[in-house]
Amino acid sequence: MLKGKSFYTVLVLVSFGIIAYVSYINFIHDPRAEEFLNHKEGLKRPLQLPIWLNVMYIHVVFACIALVSGLLNFSTWLLHNNRKFHRVNGYIYVVSVFMVALTSGYMAPYSTGGKASSIAFNMLNIIWPFMTGMAIISIRKKRLLQHRKWMIRSFAYCFTNTFIHLITFVIHKGLGLAYVSSYTISIYCALIILPILAEIVIRITLPRSERTAVKQ
Repeated sequence: MLKGKSFYTVLVLVSFGIIAYVSYINFIHDPRAEEFLNHKEGLKRPLQLPIWLNVMYIHVVFACIALVSGLLNFSTWLLHNNRKFHRVNGYIYVVSVFMVALTSGYMAPYSTGGKASSIAFNMLNIIWPFMTGMAIISIRKKRLLQHRKWMIRSFAYCFTNTFIHLITFVIHKGLGLAYVSSYTISIYCALIILPILAEIVIRITLPRSERTAVKQ
């Protein structure tokens, strides 16, 4: 689906680098998320740590599954040689996306940055499943080009956490803003940047003839 072996190879390497880093941080380096939880201040409801941690683990696992299954379904070779796998793997991606959104919905009220961050996360929890749902609707109507576009838009949100932490690092360490404020700003930045990047990828990877075919 995504054209260009070099682009896909880079995407695979970056994605597995993210999975390795996230797995190390959450399951080996700091399995109780103590470093992250230290930044949570002024919570309006008590944090039930055992429940929160289990939900976070589920969140992380399904986020990684979504990233891997999304990558696999962008493989042209798999699409052409094993359509059944492509279809089944697509449903795995959909389930993973909705599980990530569901678990994120539970954690949103406890977000670092309070209500402002919680609102942003809930917006993400609506946008990502919506775009994924549009991809399903498109393929059921056999609109292949629209399906590709919506899948690219949906897949971009697999990198939400990465972008949030990268932007937080830049604002906090580079500009000297407080961590909590930096984190909140970064969530809204991700809301803006990720869909823009998705549209750029669509323009780069899909030929003009394909991008305009549905308009004719």
